[in-house]
Amino acid sequence: MKELLRIYIDSYKGLSKSAWMLALVMLINRTGAMVLPFLSIYMTQALGFTITEAGVVLACFGLGAVTGSWLGGWLTDRYGNFWVQTLSLLVSVPLFLIIPHFTSVEALAAIIYILSVTTESFRPANSVSVARYAKPENITRAFSLNRMAINLGFSIGPALGGFLASFSYNWIFYGNALGAFIATLTFVAFFRKRKGNIKRHTETTGTPASPTRSPYQDQIFLVFSLLCCIYAICFFQLLSTLPLFYQKGHGLTEGQVGIILGFSGFVVVIFEMLLVHMAERRLSYASSIFWGTALCAVSFALLPIPTGYWILYLSIFLMSISEILAMPFMASVAVKRASKQNQGAYMGLNALAFSAAHVFSPFIGTHVADNYGFNILWWGTAVVLVGISGGLYFVVRKM
Repeated sequence: MKELLRIYIDSYKGLSKSAWMLALVMLINRTGAMVLPFLSIYMTQALGFTITEAGVVLACFGLGAVTGSWLGGWLTDRYGNFWVQTLSLLVSVPLFLIIPHFTSVEALAAIIYILSVTTESFRPANSVSVARYAKPENITRAFSLNRMAINLGFSIGPALGGFLASFSYNWIFYGNALGAFIATLTFVAFFRKRKGNIKRHTETTGTPASPTRSPYQDQIFLVFSLLCCIYAICFFQLLSTLPLFYQKGHGLTEGQVGIILGFSGFVVVIFEMLLVHMAERRLSYASSIFWGTALCAVSFALLPIPTGYWILYLSIFLMSISEILAMPFMASVAVKRASKQNQGAYMGLNALAFSAAHVFSPFIGTHVADNYGFNILWWGTAVVLVGISGGLYFVVRKM
């Protein structure tokens, strides 16, 4: 027990003050992130959309995320990560406030697209910040700390969102706006006069790309990004069809959905730094990503089992462990594949792979659920993830 406690404490040591502040900004922003987990329920319950119509709007969120990821990477390489993050946070505030006024499928799809372009341009700039402010030996743990903050916010946000939605769905949009505004003030106050760590992160998973090479010409990285995208398409059912399944398949209320989604974030907060620290010492990048992807397959395969609420918590627990073992190492592969001159482009492509999943995940998920049922969706997702786990292991080892 003492040894485990020592390892847990060691997992937090050596991280820079800037890395902790980036995590704090992310925590504040994500605590206010109540919109996306409840967007599918809001559309079907409050606005009377069909499941397919809700999937179309969520796909527009994904299209905006793709645009924002590319744009954020491009802008970061030209104007710096500070300004991209500041404007992304600041502009998102009024957008969240006006969403309740858009109630048709077309109008809501349009404003959600614009909002997504704005918020998702934050991601590549933030990833570059994490890489620049981290010590070279702590790059993966710095990403893990940032993700832990995201998930702590995600554990608080949906639970708070479920509470607010029980009064009025409009309050989840206002809460998201408040979180983005406070995050903007905190970020600007701390980082406006700071410079990042300019040392090159030389520890790599393979040969880094040349300083002038585009990630879109890096063939093995493109394959890696495609596999990450397919993994994310499966994983992001968490944000689209899974809340609908909880409500329609198990009769959970908005508050209960918020609690179970909050449990996911709580698991990541408790275990992420410890598991990443242990994985860095005992597993290769390829092995960690493989086991993370395989556990995601198991989590979806459990959902059709009709044994009560406990199976839902076991499933989302395994999904959370999957996230811990896979996603920080995927980000580290992208950072270490790049040079300082094209980090924004590489992180933009990495973010784009996950953003593209926001297009396909709700569209495919809602279509399959609507036409064939949730059980077919879960079994199919599990089978795809088994294949992707092997593909990622092979590709990362080649890199």
